[in-house]
Amino acid sequence: MRYVILGLLLGGPLSLYDLQKRFASGISLFYSASSGSIQRALNHLTAEGAVIVGDADDRRRGRKVYRVTATGRELWRAWMTEETAPGADAETTILAKIFFLGRLEPQARPEVIRRIRRAVEEQAAALQTLAGEIDRDARELDDEARQIFVFHRATLDYGLRAQGLLADWIDEVGEMAR
Repeated sequence: MRYVILGLLLGGPLSLYDLQKRFASGISLFYSASSGSIQRALNHLTAEGAVIVGDADDRRRGRKVYRVTATGRELWRAWMTEETAPGADAETTILAKIFFLGRLEPQARPEVIRRIRRAVEEQAAALQTLAGEIDRDARELDDEARQIFVFHRATLDYGLRAQGLLADWIDEVGEMAR
């Protein structure tokens, strides 16, 4: 969440309420966050010097806004350009990176796309390997177990198809980044 917040703050100072609205108006499609989790992330970012908090310029009493610092910009940039770790959060991370890709300097975008594409390929290969292993093991199942297995295999099939769709979509985004 911290990098998503930093990415949002790159567009200019935002209050907690503004950040909540930004999450609700688009980012929540792939990244959900409660008010409390946003506030906790802001507190951590402030403590580490990635964000500063100050009074808003619009004269509303007590309204605080958060601004990204040079440290925060560098943290965000490092996250954008690093390899995407495999696992359950990989797709969310990929979507967040694509969402903010326009804030990254144009010459860095193709490499980010290549790294994301590589992560998708690695995840698809891991799922293909798993499919081969469980299909081999399924040959030994009795009829009752096979009736259960077909639905387990269907969820793996979904993962394989989703990785293929994600790879195709990344290729399309890659064309935009050139």
